[in-house]
Amino acid sequence: IGGYPMKLNIRLLAGACLLAFGSLLISACGVSEEQLAQLEMKKKEVKNLEIQANGFKDERARLEKEIADKNKKVDDCSKTKQEVKANLDKIKK
Repeated sequence: IGGYPMKLNIRLLAGACLLAFGSLLISACGVSEEQLAQLEMKKKEVKNLEIQANGFKDERARLEKEIADKNKKVDDCSKTKQEVKANLDKIKK
């Protein structure tokens, strides 16, 4: 996994911890409207980061498919090159 997804995973974990802590705090004692607003803001941030992480996963899958397609083309060209070389060798004899 590259640098960004790892940082993203850490942020997601931190966000999840904040949400869990916030839920515990709410259930343990009264909280102010400001704290509730902050918690909601963190929830939105976590959701946005999850969407971004899914976008990175989709992009990675697309790139991996593109690489596989190009590797197949390279293999096909290599096989064709070998066949042409073998045929040229036969003609020279």
